[in-house]
Amino acid sequence: MPPAKKRTRSYDPAKIRAAVLAQFGNVRAAVATLTPEQLALPTRLGDWTVRDLVAHLGMTLRAVSRLVGLPEPAQQDGTLLDWPFAIAAEAPDIAAYAKELAERHPDPDAYLAATEERFTADLDAHPGTRLLATSAGALPLADYVVTRTVELVVHTDDLNAAVSGLDIRYDRQALAACTRLLADALAAKAPGGSTEVRVPPYAVVQCVAGPRHTRGTPPNVVETDPLTWIRLATGRVTWQQALQDAAVSASGERADLSAYLPLMT
Repeated sequence: MPPAKKRTRSYDPAKIRAAVLAQFGNVRAAVATLTPEQLALPTRLGDWTVRDLVAHLGMTLRAVSRLVGLPEPAQQDGTLLDWPFAIAAEAPDIAAYAKELAERHPDPDAYLAATEERFTADLDAHPGTRLLATSAGALPLADYVVTRTVELVVHTDDLNAAVSGLDIRYDRQALAACTRLLADALAAKAPGGSTEVRVPPYAVVQCVAGPRHTRGTPPNVVETDPLTWIRLATGRVTWQQALQDAAVSASGERADLSAYLPLMT
Protein backbone atom coordinates (compact mmCIF):
# COMPACT_ATOMS: atom_id res chain seq x y z
CA MET A 1 0.00 0.00 0.00
CA PRO A 2 1.44 3.38 -0.93
CA PRO A 3 1.94 6.05 1.70
CA ALA A 4 -1.16 8.08 2.41
CA LYS A 5 0.26 10.64 4.79
CA LYS A 6 -0.76 13.63 2.71
CA ARG A 7 -3.53 15.85 3.97
CA THR A 8 -6.81 14.27 2.92
CA ARG A 9 -9.23 16.45 0.99
CA SER A 10 -12.42 17.24 2.86
CA TYR A 11 -15.88 16.58 1.46
CA ASP A 12 -19.25 17.99 2.49
CA PRO A 13 -21.23 15.01 3.86
CA ALA A 14 -24.60 16.46 2.84
CA LYS A 15 -23.44 17.05 -0.73
CA ILE A 16 -21.87 13.59 -0.94
CA ARG A 17 -25.04 11.94 0.34
CA ALA A 18 -27.09 13.84 -2.24
CA ALA A 19 -24.60 12.91 -4.97
CA VAL A 20 -24.67 9.21 -4.13
CA LEU A 21 -28.47 9.14 -4.09
CA ALA A 22 -28.67 11.14 -7.32
CA GLN A 23 -26.29 8.82 -9.16
CA PHE A 24 -27.99 5.74 -7.77
CA GLY A 25 -31.29 7.22 -8.90
CA ASN A 26 -29.91 7.66 -12.40
CA VAL A 27 -28.88 4.00 -12.40
CA ARG A 28 -32.26 2.86 -11.10
CA ALA A 29 -34.11 4.76 -13.81
CA ALA A 30 -31.96 3.17 -16.51
CA VAL A 31 -32.14 -0.36 -15.09
CA ALA A 32 -35.94 -0.16 -15.07
CA THR A 33 -35.84 0.10 -18.87
CA LEU A 34 -33.61 -2.93 -19.48
CA THR A 35 -35.06 -6.00 -21.14
CA PRO A 36 -34.21 -9.58 -20.12
CA GLU A 37 -32.06 -9.80 -23.25
CA GLN A 38 -30.12 -6.69 -22.24
CA LEU A 39 -29.66 -7.95 -18.69
CA ALA A 40 -28.06 -11.08 -20.15
CA LEU A 41 -25.50 -9.14 -22.21
CA PRO A 42 -21.77 -9.49 -21.40
CA THR A 43 -19.80 -6.65 -19.86
CA ARG A 44 -16.15 -5.66 -19.93
CA LEU A 45 -15.81 -7.09 -16.40
CA GLY A 46 -14.70 -10.64 -17.08
CA ASP A 47 -17.62 -13.06 -17.01
CA TRP A 48 -20.09 -10.61 -15.48
CA THR A 49 -23.37 -10.08 -17.29
CA VAL A 50 -25.29 -6.83 -17.11
CA ARG A 51 -27.49 -8.46 -14.46
CA ASP A 52 -24.41 -9.22 -12.35
CA LEU A 53 -23.21 -5.63 -12.81
CA VAL A 54 -26.57 -4.28 -11.67
CA ALA A 55 -26.36 -6.51 -8.60
CA HIS A 56 -22.94 -5.06 -7.88
CA LEU A 57 -24.24 -1.51 -8.25
CA GLY A 58 -26.71 -2.39 -5.52
CA MET A 59 -23.83 -3.73 -3.44
CA THR A 60 -22.35 -0.23 -3.53
CA LEU A 61 -25.01 0.89 -1.07
CA ARG A 62 -25.58 -2.47 0.60
CA ALA A 63 -21.96 -2.36 1.79
CA VAL A 64 -22.85 0.55 4.06
CA SER A 65 -25.72 -1.40 5.58
CA ARG A 66 -23.45 -4.40 6.13
CA LEU A 67 -20.71 -2.34 7.79
CA VAL A 68 -22.96 -0.39 10.16
CA GLY A 69 -24.25 -3.78 11.32
CA LEU A 70 -20.78 -4.78 12.53
CA PRO A 71 -19.27 -3.74 15.89
CA GLU A 72 -17.79 -0.26 15.77
CA PRO A 73 -13.95 -0.19 15.86
CA ALA A 74 -12.35 1.48 18.88
CA GLN A 75 -10.44 4.04 16.85
CA GLN A 76 -9.78 5.17 13.29
CA ASP A 77 -6.71 3.54 11.74
CA GLY A 78 -7.34 4.11 8.03
CA THR A 79 -7.74 7.10 5.73
CA LEU A 80 -9.86 7.80 2.70
CA LEU A 81 -6.75 7.58 0.51
CA ASP A 82 -6.09 4.03 1.70
CA TRP A 83 -9.35 2.77 0.23
CA PRO A 84 -8.51 2.68 -3.52
CA PHE A 85 -5.47 0.50 -2.85
CA ALA A 86 -7.22 -1.87 -0.44
CA ILE A 87 -10.23 -2.74 -2.57
CA ALA A 88 -8.35 -5.03 -5.00
CA ALA A 89 -7.88 -7.69 -2.31
CA GLU A 90 -11.65 -8.07 -2.05
CA ALA A 91 -12.25 -8.47 -5.79
CA PRO A 92 -12.80 -12.28 -5.87
CA ASP A 93 -15.28 -12.20 -2.99
CA ILE A 94 -17.05 -9.18 -4.47
CA ALA A 95 -17.46 -10.92 -7.83
CA ALA A 96 -18.85 -14.07 -6.25
CA TYR A 97 -21.30 -12.13 -4.11
CA ALA A 98 -22.50 -10.06 -7.07
CA LYS A 99 -23.44 -13.23 -8.93
CA GLU A 100 -25.15 -14.63 -5.85
CA LEU A 101 -27.21 -11.45 -5.45
CA ALA A 102 -28.13 -11.47 -9.13
CA GLU A 103 -29.56 -14.97 -8.78
CA ARG A 104 -31.29 -14.18 -5.49
CA HIS A 105 -33.03 -11.05 -6.81
CA PRO A 106 -34.58 -11.73 -10.22
CA ASP A 107 -36.32 -8.32 -10.19
CA PRO A 108 -33.45 -5.78 -10.42
CA ASP A 109 -35.72 -2.75 -10.03
CA ALA A 110 -37.24 -4.02 -6.77
CA TYR A 111 -33.79 -5.00 -5.52
CA LEU A 112 -32.37 -1.51 -6.16
CA ALA A 113 -35.41 0.19 -4.62
CA ALA A 114 -35.10 -1.81 -1.40
CA THR A 115 -31.36 -1.20 -1.32
CA GLU A 116 -31.81 2.57 -1.61
CA GLU A 117 -34.44 2.62 1.11
CA ARG A 118 -32.21 0.75 3.52
CA PHE A 119 -29.18 2.91 2.71
CA THR A 120 -31.14 6.09 3.40
CA ALA A 121 -32.39 4.69 6.70
CA ASP A 122 -28.84 3.73 7.74
CA LEU A 123 -27.52 7.23 7.03
CA ASP A 124 -30.39 8.71 9.02
CA ALA A 125 -29.68 6.40 11.94
CA HIS A 126 -25.91 6.89 12.24
CA PRO A 127 -23.69 9.98 12.53
CA GLY A 128 -20.98 10.58 9.95
CA THR A 129 -18.38 10.04 12.65
CA ARG A 130 -19.50 6.44 13.22
CA LEU A 131 -16.48 4.22 12.48
CA LEU A 132 -16.77 1.31 10.05
CA ALA A 133 -14.46 -1.72 9.84
CA THR A 134 -13.56 -1.51 6.12
CA SER A 135 -10.85 -3.22 4.09
CA ALA A 136 -8.91 0.04 4.30
CA GLY A 137 -9.06 0.07 8.10
CA ALA A 138 -11.50 1.82 10.39
CA LEU A 139 -13.01 4.78 8.53
CA PRO A 140 -15.74 7.26 9.49
CA LEU A 141 -19.07 6.62 7.79
CA ALA A 142 -18.90 10.03 6.09
CA ASP A 143 -15.57 9.10 4.46
CA TYR A 144 -16.83 5.69 3.37
CA VAL A 145 -19.81 7.27 1.67
CA VAL A 146 -17.34 9.28 -0.45
CA THR A 147 -15.97 5.97 -1.76
CA ARG A 148 -19.48 5.12 -2.96
CA THR A 149 -19.20 7.88 -5.56
CA VAL A 150 -16.22 6.05 -7.06
CA GLU A 151 -18.06 2.73 -7.21
CA LEU A 152 -21.19 4.28 -8.69
CA VAL A 153 -19.48 6.42 -11.32
CA VAL A 154 -17.06 3.70 -12.41
CA HIS A 155 -19.78 1.08 -12.76
CA THR A 156 -22.22 3.49 -14.38
CA ASP A 157 -19.57 3.82 -17.08
CA ASP A 158 -19.32 0.02 -17.27
CA LEU A 159 -23.09 -0.23 -17.68
CA ASN A 160 -23.17 2.43 -20.40
CA ALA A 161 -20.42 0.55 -22.23
CA ALA A 162 -22.25 -2.77 -22.00
CA VAL A 163 -25.66 -1.75 -23.34
CA SER A 164 -25.77 -0.09 -26.73
CA GLY A 165 -27.75 3.14 -26.66
CA LEU A 166 -27.76 3.39 -22.87
CA ASP A 167 -26.64 6.83 -21.71
CA ILE A 168 -26.95 7.07 -17.95
CA ARG A 169 -26.18 10.60 -16.80
CA TYR A 170 -23.45 11.38 -14.27
CA ASP A 171 -24.37 13.51 -11.32
CA ARG A 172 -21.92 16.42 -11.28
CA GLN A 173 -21.09 16.14 -7.57
CA ALA A 174 -20.61 12.37 -7.81
CA LEU A 175 -18.34 12.73 -10.84
CA ALA A 176 -16.36 15.47 -9.10
CA ALA A 177 -15.83 13.46 -5.91
CA CYS A 178 -14.84 10.34 -7.84
CA THR A 179 -12.36 12.30 -9.96
CA ARG A 180 -10.81 14.06 -6.95
CA LEU A 181 -10.44 10.95 -4.82
CA LEU A 182 -8.69 9.07 -7.63
CA ALA A 183 -6.46 12.07 -8.43
CA ASP A 184 -5.47 12.34 -4.78
CA ALA A 185 -4.78 8.60 -4.74
CA LEU A 186 -2.32 9.09 -7.60
CA ALA A 187 -0.56 11.81 -5.62
CA ALA A 188 -0.35 9.40 -2.67
CA LYS A 189 1.00 6.57 -4.81
CA ALA A 190 3.53 8.76 -6.65
CA PRO A 191 4.41 11.49 -4.15
CA GLY A 192 6.35 14.45 -5.44
CA GLY A 193 5.95 17.77 -7.18
CA SER A 194 7.56 17.40 -10.58
CA THR A 195 4.39 16.63 -12.57
CA GLU A 196 1.05 18.39 -12.62
CA VAL A 197 -2.01 16.31 -13.45
CA ARG A 198 -5.01 18.32 -14.53
CA VAL A 199 -8.53 16.91 -14.80
CA PRO A 200 -10.66 19.97 -15.48
CA PRO A 201 -12.92 21.14 -14.07
CA TYR A 202 -12.55 19.00 -10.95
CA ALA A 203 -8.96 18.28 -9.96
CA VAL A 204 -5.33 19.36 -10.16
CA VAL A 205 -2.64 17.45 -8.27
CA GLN A 206 1.14 17.48 -8.05
CA CYS A 207 2.88 14.11 -8.12
CA VAL A 208 5.98 12.11 -9.19
CA ALA A 209 9.38 12.53 -7.54
CA GLY A 210 11.80 14.99 -9.12
CA PRO A 211 12.51 18.70 -9.23
CA ARG A 212 9.60 20.58 -7.69
CA HIS A 213 7.92 23.17 -9.85
CA THR A 214 7.15 26.48 -8.14
CA ARG A 215 6.41 29.18 -10.74
CA GLY A 216 5.16 29.54 -14.31
CA THR A 217 4.13 26.71 -16.59
CA PRO A 218 5.10 23.31 -15.13
CA PRO A 219 7.66 21.38 -17.25
CA ASN A 220 5.67 18.14 -16.89
CA VAL A 221 1.93 18.32 -17.46
CA VAL A 222 -0.75 15.67 -17.95
CA GLU A 223 -4.29 16.72 -18.83
CA THR A 224 -7.41 14.72 -19.56
CA ASP A 225 -11.17 14.74 -19.03
CA PRO A 226 -12.86 13.22 -15.95
CA LEU A 227 -14.16 10.01 -17.56
CA THR A 228 -10.86 9.27 -19.28
CA TRP A 229 -9.05 9.84 -16.00
CA ILE A 230 -11.41 7.50 -14.17
CA ARG A 231 -10.96 4.84 -16.85
CA LEU A 232 -7.18 5.16 -16.61
CA ALA A 233 -7.23 5.00 -12.82
CA THR A 234 -9.37 1.86 -12.81
CA GLY A 235 -7.74 0.03 -15.71
CA ARG A 236 -10.61 0.39 -18.17
CA VAL A 237 -8.24 2.17 -20.56
CA THR A 238 -4.45 1.83 -20.74
CA TRP A 239 -2.10 4.79 -20.78
CA GLN A 240 -0.96 3.91 -24.30
CA GLN A 241 -4.54 3.61 -25.55
CA ALA A 242 -5.44 7.00 -24.13
CA LEU A 243 -2.41 8.60 -25.79
CA GLN A 244 -3.16 6.97 -29.13
CA ASP A 245 -6.77 8.14 -28.97
CA ALA A 246 -5.65 11.68 -28.02
CA ALA A 247 -7.81 11.35 -24.91
CA VAL A 248 -4.88 12.48 -22.75
CA SER A 249 -2.12 14.99 -23.39
CA ALA A 250 1.28 14.54 -21.73
CA SER A 251 4.30 16.82 -22.04
CA GLY A 252 7.65 16.57 -20.28
CA GLU A 253 10.04 13.75 -19.42
CA ARG A 254 8.17 12.94 -16.20
CA ALA A 255 4.69 13.04 -17.74
CA ASP A 256 4.46 9.29 -18.41
CA LEU A 257 2.11 7.91 -15.74
CA SER A 258 2.02 4.33 -17.06
CA ALA A 259 4.15 3.06 -14.16
CA TYR A 260 1.53 4.24 -11.65
CA LEU A 261 -1.66 3.16 -13.39
CA PRO A 262 -4.11 1.68 -12.80
CA LEU A 263 -4.63 2.73 -9.19
CA MET A 264 -7.41 0.23 -8.59
CA THR A 265 -9.10 -2.51 -10.60
